[in-house]
Amino acid sequence: MLDRTTPGRRIVAIRVVVLLASLAGLNYIVWRWAASVNWSSWWIAVPLILAETYSVIDSLLFGLGAWRLRERGEPPAAPDPDTLETRVTVDVFVTTYNEEVDLVMRTALAAQRIRYPHTTWILDDGGRPEIRAAAEAAGIGVITRSDDWADRPRHAKAGNLNNALLSTEGEFLLILDADQVPKPEILDRTLGYFKDERIALVQTPQWFENVPESDPLGSQAPLFYGPIQQSKDGWNSAFFCGSNAVLRREALMQLGVARYVTEVEAAVRRAVRTSRKLLVRAREEAVDQPRVLEALDDAETVVERARAEFAAGESIGDVTYRFQRSIDTIAFRFADADLAAMKGDLADLAAMSLGPDTFDALDEAALDLLAQRSSSPLAAIESISLLVGALDVDRGSEAQAIMPLATISVTEDMATAMRLHGLGWRSVYHDETLAIGLAPEDLATMMTQRLRWAQGTMQVFFRENPLVQKGLSWGQRLMYFSTMWSYLSGFAAVVYIAAPVLCLSFGVVPVQAYSVDFFARLIPFLVLNQVLFWVVAAGRPTWRGQQYSLALFPVWIASVTTAFQNVYRGRALGFSVTPKTKQAATGPRWDLVRPQIWAAACLVAALVLVGVRYATGQAEGIAPLVNIAWVLFDLVIFSIIVRAVLYPGPSAPHDKEPS
Repeated sequence: MLDRTTPGRRIVAIRVVVLLASLAGLNYIVWRWAASVNWSSWWIAVPLILAETYSVIDSLLFGLGAWRLRERGEPPAAPDPDTLETRVTVDVFVTTYNEEVDLVMRTALAAQRIRYPHTTWILDDGGRPEIRAAAEAAGIGVITRSDDWADRPRHAKAGNLNNALLSTEGEFLLILDADQVPKPEILDRTLGYFKDERIALVQTPQWFENVPESDPLGSQAPLFYGPIQQSKDGWNSAFFCGSNAVLRREALMQLGVARYVTEVEAAVRRAVRTSRKLLVRAREEAVDQPRVLEALDDAETVVERARAEFAAGESIGDVTYRFQRSIDTIAFRFADADLAAMKGDLADLAAMSLGPDTFDALDEAALDLLAQRSSSPLAAIESISLLVGALDVDRGSEAQAIMPLATISVTEDMATAMRLHGLGWRSVYHDETLAIGLAPEDLATMMTQRLRWAQGTMQVFFRENPLVQKGLSWGQRLMYFSTMWSYLSGFAAVVYIAAPVLCLSFGVVPVQAYSVDFFARLIPFLVLNQVLFWVVAAGRPTWRGQQYSLALFPVWIASVTTAFQNVYRGRALGFSVTPKTKQAATGPRWDLVRPQIWAAACLVAALVLVGVRYATGQAEGIAPLVNIAWVLFDLVIFSIIVRAVLYPGPSAPHDKEPS
């Protein structure tokens, strides 16, 4: 859909609805906390009010974004490639790992046909000879990992891009996934924005050709690649989505250098602090060893001097170098003293004219004794030296010292954009389909993809919470936070399933009374929320997205818990490239949606039980009726899971399934 200038009448309508929906949400949730929590059933009443509070905050964040929704007009003209003063250079990167050769070459050949002058590169992270042969036959360059990456962290797609960045020179980079076939005009429609020298990123939508109109797997995301990104664009927080984006090399390299300096400084400061702790521990262990204590005194002087130099703002490299050399000097001095003493002892032994066997035995014993900590301070000092050496400015544990694309999550895009915004760079969301891709064609692949996206987002949240990141405006912080916040919906979904089941099955009511006060507050909030979606979406379908936000609750919960375990407990997430074609048919995969099936079964069972309770006179009043409607709504939501399991995939790339 082509971008338009946001009409004044439309933005006024959006803001009026945002204001009304926000007031209705706040009115409802404040009243719920103050007057309607059934504390006698606190064990479900409290989770329910917390889930509702979560939903109101989610609505407020959505409304805040929509307040500045920005529909850009016709893009500025691209720089004239025939004029020396305006000419710019562009590298087009097609990233691949294990995708089929034909699929990769389809995208690469389309990239080669882009009208604006550029150089096309295939970034083959699999290092496959067949890719190189096909690319070279077509006159397309291939970049693979250098030997520097051997036995070092590879950082998946981020590492692939970082490797290519240091092997190319284009001022701008168009990044494409292996399945995202670009249109010839993609650079003509995006490069003009970079006339603003503070623009670092222009993101365009992802649209998929192999998705039927009914979109049973929820692949098209028209709400995100439209109003949500446009809303973020209004707050200068439209972010990189991994493909179909043009980035300014200068911005990326500045980011890489800035992160390098920040991370090395933090690492070295931690090392110096840790050195101090090691010295304290070493003193405790060597309290009766004067020689060791003397060495530790000297080492402590070195540590304190390094701390003072850092406080004075001296160069990290200079401080680290002097620190390491000083520790080495202490170690060498005592090693020399130990060796000199040993030589004297051995000379005395030789003068006694003992037999060669005896001399060899004494030599071996002396060397063993020297290696013991009780005889030498070397071990304590060496542990300090090695610690700082491992965190020096060369970053020897990484293939590259400079890593412009963020490597802190399994998805490199959001964190990179957030860091760019933190440095003061700007971004653009251009709402025009300029590349056509392939979406997952089966449920298993779709769920793998969604899990990876969600895990990557939550890794960024746990490692670099946008609410506390320096350099971001308060609006940018909230826009990034709103995306991360949305993945917590899985926990709220569990409560929204459990509450009506408990009410219908056992008569447990988490609300004090379903009174006029309750409905007078709840209904306006629900209605205005839907009106807000309708006004903001401007005709784009949003129902499928709403269904999957609840129906994939196990995926969202898994993403949060696994990302937490990864960040705080060091457990590996693993990384898998999303297959671009349907996987081998094994029949309907009901095992993939077992939690949803159990949830739906509980909802159906609750309807049966409430029928029994009505028949026996145990159910009365409006509460069961409200919860019956709630259960029916949940079942309609979960119906999409059945369709997804039974979906056979498109029979041909352009087949359209009837609505």
